[in-house]
Amino acid sequence: MKELSALIKRNTKLFFKDKGMFFTSLITPLILLVLYATFLGKVYRDSFAMSVPTGVVIPPEVLDGCVGGQLFASLLAVSCITVSFCSNFLMVQDKVTGSRGDLLMSPVKKSTMAVGYYISTVLATLIVCFVAGGVCLVYIAFTGWYFSFLDVLLILGDILLLVLFGTALSSIINYFLSSQGQISAVGSIVSAGYGFICGAYMPISQFGDGLQKVLSFLPGTYGTSLLKNHAMQGVFQEMETLNIPTEAIEGMRKAIDCSFQFFGNDVSVGAMYAVLIGWVVLLFGAYVLIHKLLGNKKK
Repeated sequence: MKELSALIKRNTKLFFKDKGMFFTSLITPLILLVLYATFLGKVYRDSFAMSVPTGVVIPPEVLDGCVGGQLFASLLAVSCITVSFCSNFLMVQDKVTGSRGDLLMSPVKKSTMAVGYYISTVLATLIVCFVAGGVCLVYIAFTGWYFSFLDVLLILGDILLLVLFGTALSSIINYFLSSQGQISAVGSIVSAGYGFICGAYMPISQFGDGLQKVLSFLPGTYGTSLLKNHAMQGVFQEMETLNIPTEAIEGMRKAIDCSFQFFGNDVSVGAMYAVLIGWVVLLFGAYVLIHKLLGNKKK
C-alpha cells in the first residue's frame, strides 16, 4: 500500500505541476461549453420543437431548461472521456522521458504501477470534470434551473462512472503509445470523434437504423443517456405539472436518447448502469493484465 500511495501522489503532483497539461484539460470543457451554447443550442432547440406534436405549447422558459439540460449532459459526457485521455498521457510521457525505466528498476510490482497510474488519472480527471460541472451549473442557473438535490447527486455519480470508464479505456490505448506525436494524434481523434459516437453532439435517435444498432453496443452511449436522464428529469417533471401530454414528453425523451433502445427493446436506467459498470470492470482488468504480461516481455 505504501508503494501504491507513493505512486498515486507522484503521478498526481506531476500532472498538476505540468501547467500545459493541466490547463489544456481544464480549458477544453470550457471551450466546449462556449461552442455548445453558441452553435448547438439552436440545433437542440429545433430538435425539441420538432418532437412536440402540433397544438402543444411549451413555455419558453421550460424549453430553455430543456436546451440547457441537454447541453450540460452532452458536455460532461464528452469531457469525462477526453479529459481522462489528457490526464493519462503522463503514462506515455514517462516512457518518453525515461522515468518509466527508472520505476521498473524499483521493487514495485507492475500491477501496482498500473493501478497507481489509473487512480491518479481518475483523481486528476474528477477534479477537472467537477470544476467544469460547477461552471455548467452556473450556466444552467441562468438559462433555466430544474435540478433537484437528488438530480445533482446522481449526475455526480454519472461523472464518476464515466471517468472510471474513460480512464480504463485510455489506460489500455495509452499503454501502447511511446511518443509525443502519438499522444497528439490520439488526443485529436478522441476529441473529434467521441462526441459523435456517444450521442453527445447529435442524438443517436437522429441516425439511421443501422448506425443506431451499431452504436447501441458502445458503452459510452449508455453513459451519455444516463447523464441526459438525470439532467432532464426536473424539466420533464415540470412538463407533467403543466399538463403537457404524456405523448409529447415521451417524444422528447426519445428525441434526445433519454429513452434508449437496444434492437427495439427499451433499456432501463438500471440496465445502463449495469452495462457501464461491467465495461469499467472489464477494461480495468484487461489493463492490469496487459500491463503485467507485456511488461514482463518488454523487460
